[in-house]
Amino acid sequence: MGVGERKGSVLEDLIERAGGCAVIDGGFATQLEKHGAAINDPLWSALCLVKDPHLIKRVHMEYLEAGADVLITSSYQATLPGFLSKGLSMEEAESLLEKSVKLAVEARDKFWDSLNVVPGHSYNRALVAASIGSYGAYLADGSEYSGCYGPNINLERLKDFHRRRLQVLVNAGADLLAFETIPNKLEAQACVELLEEENIEIPSWICFSSVDGENAPSGESFQDCLDVLNRSNKVNAIGINCAPPQFIESLIGKFKGLTSKAIVVYPNSGEVWDGRAKRWLPSNCFGDDKFELFAARWRDAGAQLIGGCCRTTPSTVRAISNALKRLEEASLDSYRL
Repeated sequence: MGVGERKGSVLEDLIERAGGCAVIDGGFATQLEKHGAAINDPLWSALCLVKDPHLIKRVHMEYLEAGADVLITSSYQATLPGFLSKGLSMEEAESLLEKSVKLAVEARDKFWDSLNVVPGHSYNRALVAASIGSYGAYLADGSEYSGCYGPNINLERLKDFHRRRLQVLVNAGADLLAFETIPNKLEAQACVELLEEENIEIPSWICFSSVDGENAPSGESFQDCLDVLNRSNKVNAIGINCAPPQFIESLIGKFKGLTSKAIVVYPNSGEVWDGRAKRWLPSNCFGDDKFELFAARWRDAGAQLIGGCCRTTPSTVRAISNALKRLEEASLDSYRL
């Protein structure tokens, strides 16, 4: 068995240990703000890597306690150009990216070690997923929800934008990579080509956003977007994040017909982010009780990784975890009969 094959099975192993569907953590900025962090900044939650790293570790621990099998690092909006614009050196910027992985790994290891004195616990040893937000997330203008990057952005520029961040996050010791809120086929292709060019051997997932529940934000069909992903053995899972939860069940069905890869979903609460006004707009939200109900439906529809995104909390993740555990227990009971 080759090294690449073994590392690529880490995510599959976790899904199997979790009974067929693993739990991803939830909203990060929401919890940071709850604990007093001021993140109204283009760096968003990544600002805490500079100012409040202890809060990042605290939030990771809260999600582990809630039952998360995957921790996503605080690097979604942590980009080298973003840090440089704050007056940091390249060395300092790269160090902060490394710190995003280190904080998650330290939280995971501390939590796992604490379970040695807890007989019969039902937790899995979590994986750390290094978040790589879309180019639109760096622009901080809401374009991750439109896919409109302008005529000057091409495939090579997107690869150049992501390349060094990807290298640093992999070398920092992440277990897998999470490309998030990808809004168009061009950036999806850039991510895939980077994985190939850099010969990345840890698993990865690529998640799109969606504003209409049918297509990528750019208006391109998911069939077109997924074609390039399906041809790569560097991509282990494909899915949707930060879309309204009302869209998720039908999108799982759509993706099931378009790919044989694992399907990952972690929607937001249903509130709508106004990227220009920098505020959340009231809308039809899902509470924890609805997430608990729909997590079971999403699993039955074919999702193998389920969590929450913006405005979800550890209590949301606990509800998801509880729902999936009940399904697993019911399945085991049925098998015994």
